[in-house]
Amino acid sequence: MTATAKSQGPLFTKRALFTLIWPLLLEQTLSVTMGMADTLMVAGVGEAAVSSVSLVDSLNILIIQILSALATGGAVIASQYLGRRDEENASRSAAQLYSVLGISTVAVGVVCMLLSRPILRMVFGSIDEDVMRFAQQYFLISAVSYPFIGLYNGGAALFRAQGNSRISMLASLVMNVINIAGNALLIYGFGMGVIGAALATLIGRVFAAVFILWQNQDLHNPLRVQRFADLRPRRRPIMQILSIGIPSGLENGMFQIGKLCVSSLTSTLGTTAIAANAVANSVSTLANIPGNTMSLATIPVIGQCLGAGEKKQAQRYSVTLLGIAITGLAVTNAALFFLMPEVVTWFNLSAEASAMCTHVVHWFNLFSIFFWATSFTLPNALRAGGDAKFTMSVSIVSMWLFRVILSYIFVLQFHLGLTGVWFGMFIDWICRSLCFLVRFARGKWMEHKVI
Repeated sequence: MTATAKSQGPLFTKRALFTLIWPLLLEQTLSVTMGMADTLMVAGVGEAAVSSVSLVDSLNILIIQILSALATGGAVIASQYLGRRDEENASRSAAQLYSVLGISTVAVGVVCMLLSRPILRMVFGSIDEDVMRFAQQYFLISAVSYPFIGLYNGGAALFRAQGNSRISMLASLVMNVINIAGNALLIYGFGMGVIGAALATLIGRVFAAVFILWQNQDLHNPLRVQRFADLRPRRRPIMQILSIGIPSGLENGMFQIGKLCVSSLTSTLGTTAIAANAVANSVSTLANIPGNTMSLATIPVIGQCLGAGEKKQAQRYSVTLLGIAITGLAVTNAALFFLMPEVVTWFNLSAEASAMCTHVVHWFNLFSIFFWATSFTLPNALRAGGDAKFTMSVSIVSMWLFRVILSYIFVLQFHLGLTGVWFGMFIDWICRSLCFLVRFARGKWMEHKVI
């Protein structure tokens, strides 16, 4: 990364931004490929298998997103310390992040393994017995992988915080190659179905965690754990991490719980709707790759600017990254809109499910171009400034008021089916966009003391 000592000089050159962004773009593409590979390969087992993987993945995302919020907190703290040129405290905060993630992910994994069936029954209610059987198998193995995906996310966030996104990209590459190869071997070679897909994901996450922890200990890494004693929990750095991590975790948690409520609503529409929704969610992530990439890039860029006291640069880079996100989303969504009739044929769905899936994805493409980046990329600039409580409040209120409640109204009162579920989400995006744009324009998000 290129940075200058003079306060008036740009902290990130165009070359530095490109060096940060292109590995993130590849990493996000690989991440989406992993999700689609699971769905595609399990699709051959039948719609019950697709439905079970979809339902459990929505629960997995809830748990992983809550825990990953701690990684966001650690990345914000580390990036601001690096912007201030305080590598000693940056390294200590990194060690504390690993400790917090290790303890929390192991605890959550054990609870989910012990209570897998009651949790699934509580969240998804009455579902077909075949779907429940597949779901429990997938959930048990997924729970074993939580500590590994947690450590991977933490390490990846810390590498991005210093502008080194190449390492997290390589770790994602390792994880995806193992996952896809494992899917081919276990699902098709040994006929293990859902269990094979889960085991392949687990093995990939183990290797990714080991790889990124090994890279963390490179002598040239300013955020490496220098002494084993640094891993012992300490109040001040943990509180700094939690000041961002807890609001972000609550935001992610309530967001995903809301999505689970909507998933429960979708499950009442039948196996065809569940399968169509699963594929639509998987395919739509392809179009979101540019937005997710810029969301990841925003944390280190804005964090380092604010750590160095460069508020004008923080504003300027926020607008630049948002503009790139919107442009990229326009390209990918336009492409998916026209290719969707062909793409949906990859998933072995029934004619009814295919038509349903194509319909909602087309609507997604239109709304995503105008509202996705301002809903999900822009708030990362606010979080990098320590404004996590505001983003939490807006996200929770908008999620429950619009995405959840409106979805139930659209489905149960207006009988719009799966389309009603997705329109509740679109209205949620519009509300978030308005709130975050106003907050950004006023500049209050840069006034927080984070370190």
